[in-house]
Amino acid sequence: MPGFIKNIQLQKLLAFGVLVILYIFFAIFGRNFFSTDRALVILASAYWIGFLAIGVTFVIITGGIDLSLGTSMVCSAIIGGMLFRDYDLPLWLCLIFVVLIGTIIGIINGLLVTRLKLPPFIATLGMMMVTRGFGSIITNTTAKTYPSLLEEGGWFGRTFLRIDGFPIGAVWLLAYFIIAIIVLNKTKLGRYIYAIGSNEEAVRLSGINVANWKCVAYAISGFSVGLGAIFFAALSTTINPGTGNGFELEAIAGVIIGGTSLSGGVGSITGTMIGVFIMAVLKSGLSSMSLPAPFQLFFTGIIVLGAVWLDMYRVKKANEVKKIKG
Repeated sequence: MPGFIKNIQLQKLLAFGVLVILYIFFAIFGRNFFSTDRALVILASAYWIGFLAIGVTFVIITGGIDLSLGTSMVCSAIIGGMLFRDYDLPLWLCLIFVVLIGTIIGIINGLLVTRLKLPPFIATLGMMMVTRGFGSIITNTTAKTYPSLLEEGGWFGRTFLRIDGFPIGAVWLLAYFIIAIIVLNKTKLGRYIYAIGSNEEAVRLSGINVANWKCVAYAISGFSVGLGAIFFAALSTTINPGTGNGFELEAIAGVIIGGTSLSGGVGSITGTMIGVFIMAVLKSGLSSMSLPAPFQLFFTGIIVLGAVWLDMYRVKKANEVKKIKG
């Protein structure tokens, strides 16, 4: 157990070191990067991805994956916008539906993996296509809008977007971050999630219903998608059907960069948030250097490859130690 904790702390320190180095680099070479306005931009670009990343951390620690994050988020948001604009439902009720739809999608993913025994990659890849198509079908490929800060119902923007220029979504993300840490580290759910990712068969033989707990992990991911959809809608105001592809990669990349192992059993919410902010700093920093978007993808890919390699190296060394002790 001490070695396990040491590995987690080391990975978090490495990720934090990368974040600090990136920030210093862009502060030196970027234009107006070291400023309050740029810090607010970084916060604004990170918080809704942060919700997705926190949720999928639970799934990845169990050894699973969720590729439907981005399209599920857009699908939830666009259905909420349809209920608000086309059916005149109160906005607060539409937002509840947004979170509910995201949660239901997460539960369906969990059932596909645990009951139908589909590989998580295949199950969530299929759900990615289903949600992308369903959002377009149900809205007849028509974009849906949410109130802006200046519209009637502007409380939506003030509650979920910004107040006097400050991205209030970052405060909501901080609250969710604290709750997620408590759930993952201080509850039975968290202990089971780590145990399932470390040795699923041993957990099953101990009499624990692995399928139910894995399904809960996917439900948490779906709930987080619903929350992310609200903040994405507040930021974008206009939701276009058939979009969302690629957002899941940003969230999953943040989780991996933050030290969560793709093989399961290792990870932390703190590491995930550090990874998310690495992505946000990289995106903002490259734009401050007037580099086009493809450079962001290129350098993000390099960082992700490095994080995966370190994870594989850690797993290899851990297995070697087990063999020696055995």
